[in-house]
Amino acid sequence: MGDSTAPGWMRRALQLAASGPWPDPNPRVGCVVVGPDGSVVGEGHHHGAGSPHAEIEALEVAGEGARGATAYVTLEPCSHTGRTGPCTEALIDAGVSRVVFAQSDPNPDAAGGAERLHAAGVHVTGGVLADEAEALNARWARTVALGRPLVTWKLATTLDGRSAAADGTSQWITGEAARADVHVLRASRDAVLVGTGTVIADDPRLTVRTPDGRLAADQPLRAVMGLRPVPPDARVRAAPGEVVRLETRDPRAALDSLWHRGVRDVWLEGGPTLAAAFLRAGLVDDVYAYVAPALLGGGRPAVADLGVGSIGDAHRLDLDEVVVVGNDVRIHAVPRADGPDPLPAPVSGSTDTPEPLAPAASSR
Repeated sequence: MGDSTAPGWMRRALQLAASGPWPDPNPRVGCVVVGPDGSVVGEGHHHGAGSPHAEIEALEVAGEGARGATAYVTLEPCSHTGRTGPCTEALIDAGVSRVVFAQSDPNPDAAGGAERLHAAGVHVTGGVLADEAEALNARWARTVALGRPLVTWKLATTLDGRSAAADGTSQWITGEAARADVHVLRASRDAVLVGTGTVIADDPRLTVRTPDGRLAADQPLRAVMGLRPVPPDARVRAAPGEVVRLETRDPRAALDSLWHRGVRDVWLEGGPTLAAAFLRAGLVDDVYAYVAPALLGGGRPAVADLGVGSIGDAHRLDLDEVVVVGNDVRIHAVPRADGPDPLPAPVSGSTDTPEPLAPAASSR
């Protein structure tokens, strides 16, 4: 079988991989096992942390048909033992003669599979449709590189940068279409994070709802960080799904706790002080700003003190997308990698203000 068939089979493996879940501690991976006669003898994809890897599922389907076969895998087979055994050993034991993979594994704990397979006499080819595989798992790869969950800060603001009126009211700055759009994006994360100040002041539910107002079947983890207790009658407690208290004011400590719970993609909806704490610490990876064509002239700003004393010290972001949503505008921007160095948060009595930053969370 020539290499000319590899892109076609790899594209099928990528289709399978896309069926896997995200967010998840593990990447989305697909595998196709093709016998010596060119027929598919097994297919599989990863169904989430704790479930068999794509290669294992495909080999179980293939059975004895895997002997002398070629396995097309979207990610370099792992060579370590985690919740499941190493895929390299399963491929070797099954008698696979060739492995073609797309993306090299960026996780140092799992990398090295290609070398192990080669040492066992398996012919290995890498880099087939690598760009497509990397795009599929781009957010997962970022979490691996950072060793913490990704953080997306969402804000709703008026044209003059206010998130609430002088009397504290903030419902609703944006229109119904924008609010529905928020629920779609919120559903794509595995945790929603706010501070205790927001829970006490705004009493949000932090749930994901469908366009007709019903609760979605799958709900992200609802996380509340801060030192003040969450009132027993708070609406965040009432909806289905898990609520976790993070008794810390330190953004890094909060993310570390969520990381060890398996959270990889956080939707940050806290107030201006909590948002500023994450921004000052360099812990915001994406920003979704919903801007309403309204003016307040006073009231609460969208973000608190960032330690910026001059225009040259401004936190600059790169614009990714601008979309009109109903009568509002959604702006997606990404903080620049060469932005200001992380700063300690200012001293404040707010429970949303972090303590001195802890060391960065480890990757595993």
